[in-house]
Amino acid sequence: MKLWNRLRVAFSFLTILPVPAPRGTMPDDFGRSAAWFSITGLVIGLILALVGWGTRFIFPAAVVGFLVTGVWALITGGLHLDGLADCCDGMMSAAGIERRLEIMKDPRLGTFGGAGLVLVLLGKFVLSTVLVERGIWLAFPLAASLGRWFILLAARQPSARPGGMGDAFARGVRPWHIILSFLIPLGIMLWAGPVSWISLAAALLVLILIITAARRRLGGMTGDVFGLIVEMSELTVLLGMSIRSL
Repeated sequence: MKLWNRLRVAFSFLTILPVPAPRGTMPDDFGRSAAWFSITGLVIGLILALVGWGTRFIFPAAVVGFLVTGVWALITGGLHLDGLADCCDGMMSAAGIERRLEIMKDPRLGTFGGAGLVLVLLGKFVLSTVLVERGIWLAFPLAASLGRWFILLAARQPSARPGGMGDAFARGVRPWHIILSFLIPLGIMLWAGPVSWISLAAALLVLILIITAARRRLGGMTGDVFGLIVEMSELTVLLGMSIRSL
């Protein structure tokens, strides 16, 4: 597949932007497009920063934070939020591994899933409001690009559902995808300064905790776990970038 087509696959998979995937795209092609994931995150983050910068001249910071959070959920089609909710319902269950995986496939929203959605969206709203007030616009492209880069790291872990969508994606990911995709968040961090490296360290810790929990509770990675990783790493980066002393 040509590089341009792989970029189209990444945008069609991760966003609702009008970039259609090429005809005949297969599940493995999502993994082969992984080198472009952080660029997709960069575009998402730049759109969020533009929304925040443009609306702050019209609305109070809290309203701007609400708009940024809403656009964030909208532009991704709720893809990662759905994974977050499913993981909260399944991984928090006291049942066995097989039953947890069944719960995660259930389209109905449970108590843990609802609570997880509320907390993450509320956290993004509060942190977006703070970052908009302080004019820290780089936080948004950094959070969105790192969140999608972390998917590539998690894809190197064992799959809990061999033959599933997440497994098909992971099979297409190569080590050079991980290295190349890191160049985007690396460039942002070199620009943003020390606080961004603290954010990276905190997000990596969260990634390790999620991977450990997924392997123990589910037996490995799933597509829903990838969504959980994106949401929690984005939230962690926003939190790190809001540290007042830096």
